[in-house]
Amino acid sequence: MGPTVSETASVVDCAAYAAGRRVERLPLEQAGAALQVPEQFVWVGLYEPGAEVLGVVQRQFHLHDLAVEDARTAHQRPKLELYQDSLFVVLRTAQLTPAGLEFGETHVFVGPRYLVSVRHGSHRSHAAVRTRCEATPHLLAKGPAFVLHALMDFIVDQYFPIMDALEDQLEDLEGEIFGETMNRGTTKRIYSLRRELVALKRAVLPLIDVCSRLTRFDGDLIPPDTRPYFRDVYDHVVRINEMIDTQRELLTTALDANLSLVSVQQNEHTKRLAAWAAMIAVPTMIAGIYGMNFRAMPELEWEYGYFIALAAMVIACAILFGGFRRSGWL
Repeated sequence: MGPTVSETASVVDCAAYAAGRRVERLPLEQAGAALQVPEQFVWVGLYEPGAEVLGVVQRQFHLHDLAVEDARTAHQRPKLELYQDSLFVVLRTAQLTPAGLEFGETHVFVGPRYLVSVRHGSHRSHAAVRTRCEATPHLLAKGPAFVLHALMDFIVDQYFPIMDALEDQLEDLEGEIFGETMNRGTTKRIYSLRRELVALKRAVLPLIDVCSRLTRFDGDLIPPDTRPYFRDVYDHVVRINEMIDTQRELLTTALDANLSLVSVQQNEHTKRLAAWAAMIAVPTMIAGIYGMNFRAMPELEWEYGYFIALAAMVIACAILFGGFRRSGWL
């Protein structure tokens, strides 16, 4: 006999809680029956579940077809939707790797006495959230709404170290730009950093509206004593959004400064080339005159004409060199 749905790798945990404490681990097929016990709620954690697992979850908790379809296909923007007696929340997770930013998704179904989280893409486990909640039973006793807050707080807090790392990259870029060690790669890195900030902006900006709606949610799914906790998440999201805007403005300024300094460098090179060309042009002109093959040239019979021509070249070049040096062209 093959493994049951509850034994598959996609089911991270499925447990019942009462009075803020874990009662028992449940098979996924019995999660719905556990809701019949008074003062008890069920918390299910899934990782990239297939259609079969989601079908079981849908039947156990009577989830809406559209919400289940979104959780199965993923690739959703952060949002909050109300389906009859349940909430469907989409959150974007982010992780900074050597290859750049990697995004994932966490979909959360919240009912009066259950919470189901579906994680896609992200390799960072949410087990720490469950451990932290179980360590504070007086808060976990508030039910699924508090678990939703804990998940959102965990995901949003992951953005802060990312912003710190991106800020360090920005400082390195500024050092390259104003330290005159810039090259073509500097402009490329600025552009790549701007792309990452734009991607973060798309993940964070919708969360402001989601958190705002949860702080003033009118319904039993988010009890009044739980709503203030979402205000803390809202403050964090606003801070991250402001940090992104600030870094984007600094990057725009850095890109403009980089382009300006590149233009200045090009002008400096152009001036040096023009100065050397002017100095070369004088002896070339004199040598060109005396290189003409005519017997009746003026001063042709001068005994010291050759030496005078050389002296004139050296003096003219020295005068030009001194003038260009004083003007900063050389």
